[in-house]
This record gives sequence, C-alpha cells and structure tokens, in this order.
Amino acid sequence: MSAASTAVNTANGGLRHRNVGIPEVTTTDEGRRADKLLDTHDTYEFGGPWGVTAMMIGFPTLMYYLWICLWFYDGQIVYPTSVDKIQPFLWEMWAHVRDDASPNLYAWKVYSGLIISQLVFAWIMPGYQQEGLPVPSLGYKTLMYNCNALFSVYTTIVLAAVLHYTEIFRLTEIIDNYGHLMTVAMIYGFGVSFGMYFWAVARGKQMRMSGNFIYDVWMGAELNPRIGPIDLKMWAEVRIPWVIVFFLAVSGSCKQYEAYGYVTPNMAFMVLATWFYLNACCKGEECIPQTWDMYYEKWGFMVIFWNFAGVPFTYVYSVVYMASHEPSKYRFTTPGYIAIYLTLITAYCIWDTAMSQKSRFKMQTQGNFNYRWTFPQLPYGTVKNPEYIQTAHGNRLLTSGWWRYSRKPNYVADWVQSFTWGLIVGTASPIPYFYSVFFITVLVHRCGRDFERCAKKYGKDWDRYCAVVKYKFIPGIY
Repeated sequence: MSAASTAVNTANGGLRHRNVGIPEVTTTDEGRRADKLLDTHDTYEFGGPWGVTAMMIGFPTLMYYLWICLWFYDGQIVYPTSVDKIQPFLWEMWAHVRDDASPNLYAWKVYSGLIISQLVFAWIMPGYQQEGLPVPSLGYKTLMYNCNALFSVYTTIVLAAVLHYTEIFRLTEIIDNYGHLMTVAMIYGFGVSFGMYFWAVARGKQMRMSGNFIYDVWMGAELNPRIGPIDLKMWAEVRIPWVIVFFLAVSGSCKQYEAYGYVTPNMAFMVLATWFYLNACCKGEECIPQTWDMYYEKWGFMVIFWNFAGVPFTYVYSVVYMASHEPSKYRFTTPGYIAIYLTLITAYCIWDTAMSQKSRFKMQTQGNFNYRWTFPQLPYGTVKNPEYIQTAHGNRLLTSGWWRYSRKPNYVADWVQSFTWGLIVGTASPIPYFYSVFFITVLVHRCGRDFERCAKKYGKDWDRYCAVVKYKFIPGIY
C-alpha cells in the first residue's frame, strides 16, 4: 500500500479526497467519549416496554391474519361487517390457525433441518476471513468473521435439488405447508430470543441494558454472541431468512410447473428477485461486518424474530398468492414484463453497488480491504480515490459514489426492489404490497435512529456532512 497520498481540504466544508488504501486514524479521545455515551442506555425506543410488548404480540397476529386472507379469501382483506359478527369471525380465524397452521411434524423436521444444516455448514465450510470494525464495548477490539455463506447456500441448493428429483423431499410441499412452517418459525423466533437473553445474562455478557425485562428481550442483551467460529447474528441474517424466501419462490415455481406444465413470468420474476437478494448477501458477506446491524445492534427479539419468521413469511406474499391462484388473475402484457424486470435489475444494481461502496470504503480506511471475486461483481462497486469528511471522532464519512447523492441510497434502491415484489401480481391482491409498505416504515424509523446516533457521535462534523449530502433518501426530493 502506498503511503504517499496527500489529504487535501476542498472548498465544500472540509471534504477530503485521497487514496484511502492506508489505515485510518485511530479513534480520538473525543470519539471514545461519544462512543461511551452511545453504549449506555439513556432512552426508550419503539414506545418503550408497552410498545415492544404490543409489537411482540401484534406481529405474529398480523402474520396469521394476512396469510389467512391470502390463502383462504382470494387474497382480499376480510373483516366482520357488524358487531354481532366479530365473535364468529374470530373463531373462524382461529380455526384456520388451529387446522392449517399447526406446528406439525413435517414443519418441525423441515425447519429444524434447515437450522441444523446451516449451522453445520457455517462451522465446516471453507470461507473468507474478514476483520470487523473496532467494537467500542470490547475496548475497540476487532472480531474475525468466517464468510462461508456462498459455499453453504449453494451446497444447500444442490442438496435440495437432489432430494427433490429423487423424491425424498419434494420442494412443492414447502409452499403447501406454509402455515405450519410459519408457526414453527415463530416458535423458534420466540424461543431463541428469550433463550439468548438468559444465556447472555448468565454469562455476564449483557450491555446497554434498560433494566426492564421485556424491553431488554426486545432489544437484546448481547452484541456479538458466538458458537465456536459462528457469529450467530451474521449467520441468522443470511442463512435463515433469505434461504427460506428463495426456496419458497422455488417451491411456488415447482407447484406451478406441476399444475400447468410451465412457470409464469411472474413466478420466474420472484425466483430471480429472491436469488438476487440471497446471492448478494452470500457473495458480499465480507461487507456485512461493516454494517450497523453487526457493529451496534444487539441480537434481540427485534432482529431474531424477524430473521427467523418475519422476513421469510411476510416478504413473499406474492409467491403465496400465485401458487394458489390461476395465472389469468395476474397476467401482464409483454411491455409490462419488460418494464418490471428492468426496474428490478436497475434497483438491484444500485443497491448492490451502494452497499459495496460503503462497506469497502470502511475496509479501505481500516486497512484490511482485499478484493474478493464472487459472482457477480458489478462495476462501480468500489470507489477509487473517494471523497470523504474526516471527523474529530476519527471516522470518515463517505461522500463519493452513490453516497454523494443521498445519505441512504441503498435504502431507496432496496425499497424499489420490495415494491416490485408486490407489483408482480398487479392489482390482484393488496396483501403482497405489505412488504413494501412495512419496509418503508421500518426504513424511515431506522433512518431517524441512525441519524440521531450519528448526530451524537459526530457532533458538528455531522452537520458538515449533512451540508454536503443534503438529501436523506431521494436526491432533489427528500
């Protein structure tokens, strides 16, 4: 690495332009004081204990309700039309859960088999070793991450294909047992969340605690729980939700093929879309340790339940609808198919490269970036000679590439992808749009949390950054 690059102040508020192939300046005393404050619980989020309790009850209830509407009521929103019909309506809802979403033996075997196989693969598969960011709560120690999701996931895909064609495990059965699998996933989500809380407290690994039991279960107790070489938080973020999402799309395709002798362009779209996401997480797994999820967010119910149950069983409602309805209900014209496929591909490319630019910039400034070739590596994934703002904290805020246009360009592209996942069924059902509606709510809330944290962490340097990168999401609009 060359150490000859010179940092030059430019006219736009302390912006610097340099080759960042050398290690970053270490965290300053001012930065350490700010980090200490951020690692201390000082306020309740998400409405506090009552708010998180409501969400812990409300999310599973909503998941059951939307699935019932989708599967049994032609994808339409149903509700009691008078007060005297409320009780029969609730009993009818319960009957569907009891009969069609019971945690049956099939669901336990399939879901547990996925969990066990992914743990084994994460332990034994060869991988790429990536150093994470310095963690303030660990005295700025950096952790190593074994990035072997690519080998694990494609081994899983090959194994599933073999089991399907030998009829040992038919992939069509996954979508047929959607309700049963969803219930088992929820049980895992609750069990792991509470189990991880007690395990962390028993080992004295808890941090940033509020003192309220249910709130601390929601937020999590431990930052980086591990089993051997496996970082559980990163493992669960990739190996569980996106694997299930992809296989649900594949299962829907298999079901269509068996029923009609072909796969509709709509269902093929969902296979492509879910593969994009799964493959991106695997091929760029070394970028995940640089994200806020890994660096700051604790592993609690908020993250665990959503990875184990929320993401896989709410993001692909379009697949569930198409697997249970005639293709004539959601058929597009050829120009319509071209438009939605191009929109997906464009949004994916921006999202992929934006995520890559930010994470690789952090690795560059940390001095541990090595180009990892995994398919597909897109052009513009690494910013050469990036511009940035040097903060008094010691960190650098990227203002090049996609990140010169907005503070969250990855969120914008990610949301567009989510919208196409609903749009692929057109106006046949409103329920597949749940993903994009819920997602934009989460992103706006998360941005508020993130920007508030950055303001505390960087102080006046954050104001300088906001003066350079003016827009939060969409350039020129917001």
